[in-house]
Amino acid sequence: MPTTEHTVTSGRRLAHPTAEEIRLETVLHALADPIRLTIVRELADGHANMACIAFDLPVSKSTTTHHFKVLREAGVIRQHYEGTSRMSRLREDDLEARFPGLLAAVLEAARRSVAPSAPSA
Repeated sequence: MPTTEHTVTSGRRLAHPTAEEIRLETVLHALADPIRLTIVRELADGHANMACIAFDLPVSKSTTTHHFKVLREAGVIRQHYEGTSRMSRLREDDLEARFPGLLAAVLEAARRSVAPSAPSA
């Protein structure tokens, strides 16, 4: 049975896979969704330890919660509570150690896909 790490703050426990438990297919599944990829891009762009409510996503609160849960359970993000806010940060070091270059490649591809195209000459 897998062991999971728990982040405990104010009596609230959030389960996270250990670095060794992070699986490639689970990470790729988590990153395949455009909403989750938006969350990861925003965290990667310098918004470490960002509260879930700070994300402006075009989905309901319950759907947003689901997307964060998928990312957390895949090992893409780590979450903890600060007061009543659930804070999120990318597990960049764990992902890089487990799958070198994967996160950087996915983020670069995502940035290119949303960047405006140069006009044709």
